[in-house]
Amino acid sequence: MLIIQFMAKGPSNAFYCFAHDYSAHFFCVASFLWTTTISFTLHRTVVKHKTDVEEFGSIFHLYVWGTSLSTTVLRSIGSDYGRPGTWCWIQQGSMAKVLHLITFYLPLWGAILYNGFTYYEVNRMLNNATQMAAGISDQSNQSDIRAGRKAFNRWGYYPLILIGSWAFATINRLYDFANPGHRIVWLSFLDVGFAGLMGLFNSIAYGLNSSVRRAIAERIDTFLPERIKRSLPALSRLRSQQENELTSLIVEGN
Repeated sequence: MLIIQFMAKGPSNAFYCFAHDYSAHFFCVASFLWTTTISFTLHRTVVKHKTDVEEFGSIFHLYVWGTSLSTTVLRSIGSDYGRPGTWCWIQQGSMAKVLHLITFYLPLWGAILYNGFTYYEVNRMLNNATQMAAGISDQSNQSDIRAGRKAFNRWGYYPLILIGSWAFATINRLYDFANPGHRIVWLSFLDVGFAGLMGLFNSIAYGLNSSVRRAIAERIDTFLPERIKRSLPALSRLRSQQENELTSLIVEGN
């Protein structure tokens, strides 16, 4: 992206701004919409007790890629891709700003609201199932429900990540629409900064599991001095756990 922005200042800036705007808009909208397909699948499986979600694969692809392409093409109406500057898709005309809000931020916040609604519905269903399992003292069902709730809680990060990544961008666009030509520097900085962190937020929420955390702690434990290691409780717990596992293996071997 940085390379495209640099080249967009050259003689052929119209082409590179065109490529930058279309690719960024298309794939960002697609990423929002894919989260709604996951929400739909969970809601249909857990709340409606349907098992036909695999049949929706082609419909999901048509919905995500078709909607992303439609909003991207609609976004191009009245756009001037050859404008100089850092961000090619930011235009000064009111028509372009309205289209940007409709084709980008409307799908974004629609996805956030839908994900939040389905999270609430699925959470309510799991709570009812937990109470029923506890009432009949069904330990096997309680174990299954606890495992499902653990995975479900991770899914709840989807709307929070979208809000954290795009809240400042939404505020900035609305402010720019209401007050054209009066930019707030710190708000623009937060807009660009947090939007670029969505991938990091996703990796932390879904990739930083117990195995990854243990591998990171082991690598840190290799390089840190002993004095610092003792002052870090997480590393101390890890070493105690490793020693206990080693002791149990020795006992089993004997």
